[in-house]
Amino acid sequence: MRTLVAHNGTVIMQDEPVPDFGEEMVLIRTSYSTISPGTEMTAVGRSGESKLRIGYSAAGIVDQVGKKAKQSFWPGQRVACYGGPYVRHAEYLAVHKHLVATVPDHVSLDQASTGGLGAIAIHAVRQAGLQFGETVVIIGLGILGQIIARICRAACLRVIACDHVPERRTALSEIEGIRICSKPEDIQLATAEASGGIGADAVVLCASGKQMELLDLSFDWIRDRGKIVIVGDLHMEFTRAKMFKKEAQVLISRAGGPGRYDSMYEALGFDYPAGYVRWTEGRNLEEYIRLLAEHHINIGNLLTKQVPLAEAHRVFDLYKHDPASILGAVLDYNSES
Repeated sequence: MRTLVAHNGTVIMQDEPVPDFGEEMVLIRTSYSTISPGTEMTAVGRSGESKLRIGYSAAGIVDQVGKKAKQSFWPGQRVACYGGPYVRHAEYLAVHKHLVATVPDHVSLDQASTGGLGAIAIHAVRQAGLQFGETVVIIGLGILGQIIARICRAACLRVIACDHVPERRTALSEIEGIRICSKPEDIQLATAEASGGIGADAVVLCASGKQMELLDLSFDWIRDRGKIVIVGDLHMEFTRAKMFKKEAQVLISRAGGPGRYDSMYEALGFDYPAGYVRWTEGRNLEEYIRLLAEHHINIGNLLTKQVPLAEAHRVFDLYKHDPASILGAVLDYNSES
């Protein structure tokens, strides 16, 4: 099968054997995989002589099913899947049953291939602990910030979103009820108006890099005892006095939820009981597919680039040299260049 790897700072395609799969796993023939620009561009930039597998979000058709996964899945079924190293940019994926979700017939597989990003977005919202009617500020409207904003609005939260790139603001403008800002200086007033002067209940930071000023500003936007949730690869430097004044919480949102990076869950098939861990990464993936299926969110305008697998390098070049020109990118395994 063909697969993508990062090698010496670039992306190349190579041939590999179709992966083996165990009793708790599902073998999937990939139809589409979605590029996660933040995670994957970082991996490409850090790659050296050792080839590095990339990708973690895909959708396709079940090809074969392990003995202990047959109660939930069967050959020919449409599914989404999430989580490296099992899920990556490759023609076949051997994925544990906890990391696979059924996709209804009326949901397109290219949109379902964003399931990994969707699970990450949902977990970020859960980390913020937001309740009906509260106010959230989202900074950074790349594809992950876009999905988070849509989920928050679907949950009837008061949403303020900010990005300096006009195309990203335009992509969100069709969602009624979201206040969109072009610069951080506008957020203070928007937050005061949305919250009745209380301040935002949470700020979700989807930006990256060394931005101490952005973190410090976030303390000004939140209410007393509000939360700041860091989703992007952001250096956590801030002024202690600002945090102390609000008795604020600064939280990291780690991937798609409980179970991620736990080999007992992902590799050996031990699920967390719902009575103790209500929302695992697998259940978050299922919930994201439900949001798509029931039309609570619409991500159609986020997938701005779709290319055959053989032309994947073009997309990575765009993300490197002209990131503002592309929002969401999907690799198509059904067509050739």
